[in-house]
Amino acid sequence: MNNPAQLRYGLITERRNRRRWLLGAVAGTAALAGFGIAWRTARPHDSPQTVESGFWLREFETPDDRMIRMHSFRHKPLLLNFWATWCPPCIDELPLLSSFYSEHLANGWQVLGFAIDQKEPVKRFLTRSPVTFPVVMAGVSGVEIGRYLGNSVGGLPFTAVLNSAGQIVQRKMGQISALDLLEWTAQL
Repeated sequence: MNNPAQLRYGLITERRNRRRWLLGAVAGTAALAGFGIAWRTARPHDSPQTVESGFWLREFETPDDRMIRMHSFRHKPLLLNFWATWCPPCIDELPLLSSFYSEHLANGWQVLGFAIDQKEPVKRFLTRSPVTFPVVMAGVSGVEIGRYLGNSVGGLPFTAVLNSAGQIVQRKMGQISALDLLEWTAQL
């Protein structure tokens, strides 16, 4: 292999192999990191996290300019849903949440929607597609509230379920299903 063309070909091949190996290592590391984050986010927690008292002192404005106090939801099972008008899976799950709220209100269940959006798009959306449960304007601060409740990636839709003691007993990143709601109501 003393021929210069063969040496250059050998170096090029070696560099290509090294690049492929490096690219594979980076992709593998990224996949493992993603799996780790997903596992940490989705796994059941050993003991329920209790929501701090400051959470219950907050007030939020509704799209129709009323104020809702979180304190009015305390000591009842509460489903908190974070959504936005520009999020298709969020929009798809709202009718299910409306039905759930209507069917379980008599049993003490509460549902509160946190719109991670601006007021005018939410008002327009709710005029076209009303929901039976209250919705508050959370805006950008809603992402931080979601993180506090366990949404470490800040994605939508996100749902957290609190028991009557104010402990977070369920979290779900992504669209909920009727089966999710059935399992959650059976646990409480």
